[in-house]
Order: sequence, then C-alpha cells, then structure tokens
Amino acid sequence: MGHLDHAALGWLTPVLSYVMACIGAALGLRCTVRALGATGRSRRNWLVTAASAIGTGIWTMHFVAMLGFSVSGTDIRYDVPLTILSLLVAMTVVCAGVFAVGYSRDRNRALLLGGLTTGLGVASMHYLGMAAVRLHGDVTYDPTLVGLSVLIAVVAATAALWAALNIKSPVAVTIASLIMGAAVSSMHYTGMFAVGVDVAPSDGVLPGATAMQFIFPLAVGLGSYLFLTSAFVALSPTTGEREASASAQRPVGGVTG
Repeated sequence: MGHLDHAALGWLTPVLSYVMACIGAALGLRCTVRALGATGRSRRNWLVTAASAIGTGIWTMHFVAMLGFSVSGTDIRYDVPLTILSLLVAMTVVCAGVFAVGYSRDRNRALLLGGLTTGLGVASMHYLGMAAVRLHGDVTYDPTLVGLSVLIAVVAATAALWAALNIKSPVAVTIASLIMGAAVSSMHYTGMFAVGVDVAPSDGVLPGATAMQFIFPLAVGLGSYLFLTSAFVALSPTTGEREASASAQRPVGGVTG
C-alpha cells in the first residue's frame, strides 16, 4: 500500500482550492440573483454565466487540490480526454440545476430535483477526475466514504440552489459562498480519503500528462476566467440600477424639449 499525501505542497493547494470554490460559488450566486430579476434572453444569459462560474469553480477546486496529491513509489499522470470530460460534466449538470431553478414555477420541486441532479453531477465530476489518474498500481475506494462524499455533494448543491433563490444581499451572498466553498472542499477531501493505492513498482512509462503539463495551465486559465467574469458582474448594472437610470432620463411630466 502506497503512502498517500493529499497536501504534498503544504497548505498552498488546500487553501487555493478553497478560494477557487468560494469565488465560483459567489459569482454563480450573484449571476443567479441577476437572472431571477431579468426576463427573456437576459435571464438565459445570466443563468448560463452562473452555471459556467459554479461548474468552473468546482472543477478548478478539484484539480488545484489534486496538484498536492502524491503517492509514494509511483509517478502520477492524467488522462487528458477524461479530465476534459470531467469539466464538461461539471458545467452541464450545474447548468441543468440552475436552469431548473431559474425557470420552474414550482420552486420547491425544482430545488429538490436540481439539487439532486447537480450533486450527483458534481460527484460524477470528482470520480471521473479520479478515473483519469494514471499510476503504477491499483486504486481502491472505501464505499462508506464514497457514499458520504456523494451525500455531501447533494446537500451542498441543494444548499447552493436554495441560497440562489433566497439570498439577495452581497453580505449574505459572501457568507453563503464561504460556506459553499467549505462544503465543496469537504466533499473533495472526503472522496480523497476514500482512496487507497496498492503500488506495483514499474519502470514503464505512464500514459497521459503530468499535473504541471496539463492541469496547472488549464486551472490557471479557468481561474482567470472566474476573476474576469467577477469583474464583469461587479461592474455591470443591476436591474434596479438600470430602471433607476431609465427613470432619471425620462422627461419630467412627459414634457419634451
């Protein structure tokens, strides 16, 4: 049995991954709040932005944390197509959950269905990402911890969607984002503690890319997307601000010059 280290780079990867999860959650919640105050194409666009932010934040959190994952006695590589598929799964299922909440007339039903779908999708993203790991040996899982990680994912996703429906103020969104970041990180590390590796030493070349060759550049790119999108959302006027601006530009009493 190889010794597993989930923080080979010290506190850097756990802290940075938590920050990315919080940013994705905060951005997603703010975009959903904007969407619920909009109509037509504007609502759709805000919901797509919310889903991409949350999905990107969760995926980036997972693989930034994986930069600190090591197993004694073997190198680690990542299957590129499976890794990209895990990103697409994360974004697709979050999009389904967000749209269910954004358009459904029965919000409670949409919340439960969206939370379950999104949570299972997040768990699928995590274990697809783990399936992309290539090393010299066999990977095993503790079923109890796997089940617990899936449960955490479902509860976290449901809580995130509930927050999107009920939390409006920036302070409340910030607090909710910190909690959601902790929940997503807990899901990840619970799933990682479920992992065991029976190392089979070999001189053979592992297929795939190293974390620094593939995951690090992609994580940096997606992280940059989150920061730029955050700036866009922060600078774009809310529905109330647009209405106030339009009202101020109307002639008083309907008299024109």
